[in-house]
This record gives sequence, structure tokens and C-alpha cells, in this order.
Amino acid sequence: MASGSGVRPPPWLGPWRPARSALRLPGRTVHRRGRAVGGPASRGSSLADSQENGKSINEPLTLNLPQSRKSLWRIPTQMGPGAQKTSESSSTPGNGTTPEECPALADSPTTLTEALQMIHPIPADSWRNLIEQIGLLYQEYRDKSTLQEIETRRQQDAEIQGHEDGSPTGEDTPEEEEEEEEPASPPQRRAVPQICLLSNPHSRFNLWQDLPEIQSSGVLQILQPEEVKLQEAMFELVTSEASYYKSLTLLVSHFVENERMKKILHPSEAHILFSNVQDVLAVSERFLLELEHRMEENIVISDVCDIVYHYAASHFSVYITYVSNQTYQERTYKQLLQEKAAFRELIAQLELDPKCRGLPFSSFLILPFQRITRLKLLVQNILKRVEESSEREGTALEAHRELEMVVKACNEGVRKMSRTEQMISIQKKMEFKIKSVPIISHSRWLLKQGELQQMSGPKTSRTLRTKKLFREIYLFLFNDLLVICRQIPGDKYQVFDSASRGLLRVEELEDQGQTLANVFILRLLENADDREATYMLKASSQSEMKRWMTSLAPNRRTKFVSFTSRLLDCPQVQCVHPYVAQQPDELTLELADILNILEKTEDGWIFGERLHDQERGWFPSSMTEEILNPKIRSQNLKECIRVHKMDDPQRSQNKDRRKLGSRNRQ
Repeated sequence: MASGSGVRPPPWLGPWRPARSALRLPGRTVHRRGRAVGGPASRGSSLADSQENGKSINEPLTLNLPQSRKSLWRIPTQMGPGAQKTSESSSTPGNGTTPEECPALADSPTTLTEALQMIHPIPADSWRNLIEQIGLLYQEYRDKSTLQEIETRRQQDAEIQGHEDGSPTGEDTPEEEEEEEEPASPPQRRAVPQICLLSNPHSRFNLWQDLPEIQSSGVLQILQPEEVKLQEAMFELVTSEASYYKSLTLLVSHFVENERMKKILHPSEAHILFSNVQDVLAVSERFLLELEHRMEENIVISDVCDIVYHYAASHFSVYITYVSNQTYQERTYKQLLQEKAAFRELIAQLELDPKCRGLPFSSFLILPFQRITRLKLLVQNILKRVEESSEREGTALEAHRELEMVVKACNEGVRKMSRTEQMISIQKKMEFKIKSVPIISHSRWLLKQGELQQMSGPKTSRTLRTKKLFREIYLFLFNDLLVICRQIPGDKYQVFDSASRGLLRVEELEDQGQTLANVFILRLLENADDREATYMLKASSQSEMKRWMTSLAPNRRTKFVSFTSRLLDCPQVQCVHPYVAQQPDELTLELADILNILEKTEDGWIFGERLHDQERGWFPSSMTEEILNPKIRSQNLKECIRVHKMDDPQRSQNKDRRKLGSRNRQ
């Protein structure tokens, strides 16, 4: 695609206008010449899921671009049994739409291409009014969107399961059985009622297809259901960015630029608390203007992922700077609340303002981190709906890859800040009885720490009855090192053994009676004395034992297989209650996250792998609910594999080597 002078939409999307416009956001006017959008031809959301219309989301889109203006278009239509399923557009465009049924197409041309070219761009004022009328703050939008996503999956799961389980099987109803078997088609999902994401006294719209311009244009009679769902996914990315911009603007105008706030805070305190939020706001504004401009070109959105790619590659580094400051930001905020009464009173007063909708100040501070992670999921949602092997799929894959890099850099920035301080603190508490091991390293971090019971002495039935058999030890497990200690007075730890994490092996003892319940064997293939050592360790619960075994030997086979195995079914859960990790080996969950189950314990813990980023960790099973239908689970895995098919270059290299080896053998 060309850049700088604007990207022309495909000819079927209607006339193209020169890219000079004056777009206005609330309180701002920005003049631009063209679009500086570069890039290659390159959890998530539920809005498009509701537009099922009896079509599977994996069915390929058949609305192809014409080779010339005179080419005929073949449009599959939803007709009754026995009807012709493909129609050639000659005099009536779309799914048999007549001029009487669609007044906007009363003067129907001879080809579908010309019919689509009759659809004019939406006036800029319409989009500006829509953006300005969005009433939900981003926090409200995000909560409603994820809750709707959860409910959509529940209904899909229940409806398909009910269709499979609810068909009559008794001998008393043979006629009903024949009626059920006659269509011989897969079960169709009913459209799920939508939560109005823009619902407020001043906002009229919910979905792209609800816009008056869309309703009156007749385009809904031309586009296939898959394309409508894709339009909804792209529309949500734009409207959610507008909601985010609204919340970010409120953070700056209501809190950052408050005159009393400026007097109370020292410049260094304000810098840590608000970081580069002004830069983040400026990037969000330019990003939203580009998206608005794209939508003004034609009521059928050509693409948004090329714009996302450009901004992720060239401008979203401001998010990394902001999010990396999160540790110091949280600490400074807590310190200010404790030490400055004037700051505490001002924050309480500002939070009570109706503009804040009862939301706390802290929810505004975390907006950039929430948005950059959500944006990646919205691009995933688009990627699931574009045509495979198409130009739009390539653009979406590149945009997703760039966003993943930004999110990863954000996460690493946050972890680096906290890990360094944590390693320094641990180093100060250790006293070495053996040869000293340097703990602090830029490439080392803590995975798990805690107390276990070490079993010692003769292993006879008589000695097993005495509590003297067990002795407390304390383990520090890092990503590359295990340190075994005993706690001593003064909050200190005496180190008596250590080993490289790669030289650890674990084995579970089963059916050994109550005394040996939750006991496992830890083997150090080479310890601090360059010898093999074995420890029999007892945990306080089954989940604690499993968690230690998983952390000590990460390559140990789990009960269920991971996403990387590429199997098309695996036990899955979706998050229905958010959860914040309390230990390094736990996983923070967001609403609507989908996870593969790798391990389960009887006392209510799950070791899972989140599909959208392959992060692993433990979490309480009470925070989730299981996805029971195998078709939904398989669909989730297929979509995940498609989204991440560019993320494993080693896999593709190995595949190429296998192909080359096969040719050589031939």
C-alpha cells in the first residue's frame, strides 16, 4: 500500500475522496493532509459474535473483489431447501433484494460493483457526532463488553449442547425424529441480544449496522453475514478507542491539570504519578483521527489494521514508557495518600464529581495498560473474521505481531522495575553455609518461595509416626537457580544447598497413607558439592505440592496437553471473576479470558495456559467456569492457532527443513 498521499480503498467500496480534512474531537481541531499510514500489505470481543445469522464463523467469506468492473459477482444466499445457492448479479444486486424492498437501490445498475459504488461516504459530521456522543467512559465500556462476551459464550455453549442432547431418541416419537433429521445441516446459533455499549441518554447507536446511514443504504442486503461481523469488529475498535480517548482526556483535564493538584504536588511527585500521560493522550488523539478519517471514506470500512500497524510500530512506544513506571506510580500514590492530607482530600473531592461516574482515581491511572492489552484482543477479533490468505489477513497479522511486541515490552518493563528491588532484598537476607552464590543478576528473577517440610531419618513404619521425622526448610526458586535454606532468627535464611534449575527432577508419591500425603521427591542431579542429592518434601496441601512440582520441573508432563501441541480439543475455562496474582507462580486473570487446563487439584486450583498470549500460571477454579461443549473448545483453539501462526518462526523453519529432506529422499 502507498503511504503519505493516502491509501485508496478497493474500487468495490465506492468513490475515493482526496485525503484532506479537518476532523474535530471535543475541544480540538486538527488539520491533516493525507494519511501517513505505512506498513505491509499486511478475549477478543463479543460484538461481532452476535451477528451469527446462521453462519459459522469459520466459513470463508465469498464476497470477492472483482477483476474488472464488468465481471459478474457470485453471492451465496441463505435460501430454502432446493433453491439455487449461487446467484449471478445481473439486474438485481445482493440476496435477491428488489427495489421495493430496498429503496436505496431502486435504480439498480447492471452489476453489483456499480451497486456498491452508489454507496457514498458518510459525511464527516455524522462520524464526529457519533464519536462526541459516546457517553461511556472506557472503564464502563470495558466492563460491559467483557461481561457480554462471557454471556455470549455461555449461550453458544448451552444452545449447541442443548441441540445435541435435546433431540428425541425414544421409540414413541418416530415422526419427530424424521423431522429433526431431514435438514441434515449443522445447528444454527441464534443471535445473542446485545448490551448497548454506547448506551446513555445522549447516544443513539450500538452496532455498525444500527447506523441510519447503514440502514438506509441497502448495504446490509448486499454484504454476506461474515463481512457484516467483520465490519462490527472494526467498528468496535474505533468506538472503543473513542471511549478510551474520552476517559484519558478526563484524566488529564480533571486531575493532571487541576490547579490545586499542581500546588500540592512537587514536580518530581507529579512526574512519577502521571508520567508521560500527555504523550499517550496525544498519540491516542492522532490514532483516533486516522480511524475516523478511514471510516469517513465509505460506510463499508475497508480496513483498520494497517492504521493499527503503523501506530504500533511507530508511535505506541509511549505506552511502554508509561506502563514501565507502574511500580513507582503505585508506590508514590500510596505514599501521597498516607503523608499528604491535602492530596487525599483533593482526590476524594475530584472522584465525587459526576464526570467520574463514581470511578476511583486509580482506575484512570491504569487506563493506558488496559487499553494496549485490549487493543491486541480487538485486532485478534478482526483477524478471526477476515478472509484467509487475503491482503486484510496479512495486515491484521502484522498489526497483531507489532501489538504483541508492545505488550511484551510493557510487561517486561513492569517486571524489571520490581524484580531488581526484590533480588536486592533477598540477597541481603541470605547467609551462606556453603560456597557463596551470587544472587543478583539482570537475567534472574524469583519464580516461587516458601516453606516445606523435609523428611529425614530412617524410613520405617515406627519412625513415620513421630513428628521429628520432618524438619522445616525454606526454598527460593529462581528462573535458573534453586536455593535451599533454613530460616534463622532476624528474618534471615541460612543457605545449605543449591542447584541449577535445569538439573532438578521431581517425582510424586501416591497412595502412601495420611503421613506421606502431599509428599514428593526432589532430586538435584548436581548440587553445590557437585554430587547428586535427594530430598523428600511434604507440602501443606495437594495444590501446594502440585504448584511446587510444576515450578521446579517446568518441562514435566502435565495431566492435559498445552496449546503448543496443536490438538483441537482440551479442557477449557473462561474467567468470570477477575483475579490478581498473589504469588509469582500465579496468573492474573481478566474477565472473558479463555484458558486451557493443564493441571487441576482436588482443593480448587487450576494450572492453565491463556490462549491469547500463552501465559501460564495457577489460579482458583472459583474464578472461572468450564466450557463444556467440545465444538466451542475446538473453535477457540482453531482461532488461536490462526492468530499465532506467524509467531513461531522456528516451527516454520523446521517444517521447511522437513519438506526439503522429503524432496532429497525422493
